[in-house]
Amino acid sequence: MFKNKIIKKLTFAAVIITVLLVCVKQKNMTLRQSLLKTFYPVLMFTSKVFAGNNAILQNQANAKPLTSFYNLKAVNNKGQTINFETFKGKKVLIVNTASNCGYTGQYEELEKLQDQYKAKLVIIGFPANDFKDQETGTDEDIAAFCKTNFGVSFLLMKKSTVIKTAQQNEVFQWLTDKNKNGWNSRPPEWNFSKYLVDENGILLSYFPPAISPLDNAITAALK
Repeated sequence: MFKNKIIKKLTFAAVIITVLLVCVKQKNMTLRQSLLKTFYPVLMFTSKVFAGNNAILQNQANAKPLTSFYNLKAVNNKGQTINFETFKGKKVLIVNTASNCGYTGQYEELEKLQDQYKAKLVIIGFPANDFKDQETGTDEDIAAFCKTNFGVSFLLMKKSTVIKTAQQNEVFQWLTDKNKNGWNSRPPEWNFSKYLVDENGILLSYFPPAISPLDNAITAALK
């Protein structure tokens, strides 16, 4: 009964917001992106009520990687190769991102997290068009969208494939293969899946898209 009341209230609020947004679209965004940004708090609230944090995976056995995290490299959205050995001594949060997803509002939260823990945390976004064509833009389009609408300054890599196919980039190959990272084979469930690596290159946790970057489960691991 309680959940039904919540759903009715959220549906009514969503209708009102939709009408308003049809009339006033946010600058530098498509109508879809405006709607997604506005509805993001509703999506996160609903996800918390119905899902909770039970999909978080932890490296409870403190398994060590079989292949070093610091041997990895990736190309950023400016065409520069980033060697992961430069991240030694810091935690690294790796996120597959998209500009037209219900969770796109997490860009702003990721930026806040980076600002709060910048002395000991590196955040890396990997734009990907793997889920329902929600990232169709070029690397230049993605960078401009993120900077203009969410103030993103953390690392954004060149758009690539993060799901398990022959084209999967080598970073996500490592993150999703227990024979490389030591324990985890969970691929990204959707856009804004999150993988946390510690200061020594050990994969600590997997956080599903419904977990906010500012959730206690993540910030506690950074303290």
